[in-house]
Amino acid sequence: MRTIILLTISNTFMNLAWYGHLKFKDQPLWIVILASWLIAFFEYAFQVPANRIGSNQWTVPQLKILQECITLIVFTIIAFALFRSPVKWNYLVSYAMIVGAVYFAFKF
Repeated sequence: MRTIILLTISNTFMNLAWYGHLKFKDQPLWIVILASWLIAFFEYAFQVPANRIGSNQWTVPQLKILQECITLIVFTIIAFALFRSPVKWNYLVSYAMIVGAVYFAFKF
C-alpha cells in the first residue's frame, strides 16, 4: 500500500510538472521549464522510494504497469480539474484496457 500511495503522490507532481505549465502560456518558456524541474524534484523524491519499496514484492515490469495505471488515473483527475477536459467513452475504454493489463501482469 505504501508503494501505491507514494506512486500516486509522485504522479501528481509529475502531471503538474508536465501539464500544469499549460495554464501559464503567457510566461516565458525558460520560467515554466525551471518551474517544471522544481516540481519534478518532488516527483522523484516520491518515485524512487516507491520503486525501492515496491521492488521487495513486485517485479520491475509489474511496478511499471502499476505506475502507468496510476498515472492515467491522476492525469484524468488533473486534466478535468485544471483544464475541464471531458472524460469521453473512448478514454474510459482505453483505461479499462490498461486496467486489464495490470490484472494480467499481476495475476499470471
